[in-house]
Amino acid sequence: MKQSKVGSVMTAEVVHATYGTPFKEVARLLREHRISGLPVIDEDDKVIGVISETDLMTHQAEMPDPYEPKKHFRFTDLTPTAKKRAVKARARTAGQLMSEPPVTVRADNTIVEAARTMAQHGVERLPVLDEEGRLVGIVTRRDLLKVFLRPDAEIRTEVIEEVLLRALWLPPRSVDVSVTEGVVTLDGHVERKSEREIAVSMTGRVDGVVAVVDKLTFRLDDARVQPDEQAFHGVADNWLRRI
Repeated sequence: MKQSKVGSVMTAEVVHATYGTPFKEVARLLREHRISGLPVIDEDDKVIGVISETDLMTHQAEMPDPYEPKKHFRFTDLTPTAKKRAVKARARTAGQLMSEPPVTVRADNTIVEAARTMAQHGVERLPVLDEEGRLVGIVTRRDLLKVFLRPDAEIRTEVIEEVLLRALWLPPRSVDVSVTEGVVTLDGHVERKSEREIAVSMTGRVDGVVAVVDKLTFRLDDARVQPDEQAFHGVADNWLRRI
């Protein structure tokens, strides 16, 4: 079973800046291309940082107001966060404005891995790198959500062929598979409890699956199998260890 890779949904033509790109040019790029952020690259196309609209807003927010009284020094001004904000306030180029280190993904990462990275770091877009670490694309939350537009019939075919037949070697029609709006229902009978667990787990990993409804029954609870019965186990055991 193959999961879709980031390279299949990313945008290959990336709007980017270099370290010396002027502040106003960065703002113009974001506005003209209607994007909320862009990567900053070096002369080897390696991503050295990223700039978001938040970085530009920080620059504006930290700029001193000539009509306000001069602020007194506070010890909180020495914290790492305060220092970074102060640097952004004085930024004139993309290199001074960018946030680093950049959060990136590889083109051969799965869509699930990319989504997990976005969630962990609270970002909406990720620069995509090739095997040598060079920028080859950009992927956004919207790009990742495209996988959920996959037709139900296509999802059903993959569950039957890749999960039930190829992975578990189950007899045809032993399990009925139905898909409605990405929700897969597995209804039928399998020999062992481990096969049911594998079927449900692998089905949940198929691209486009929103949820799995488990209506499977089993004859043997092999979680209680004694050591001398281990020889009875078959192909399903390798998959069970990965769950």
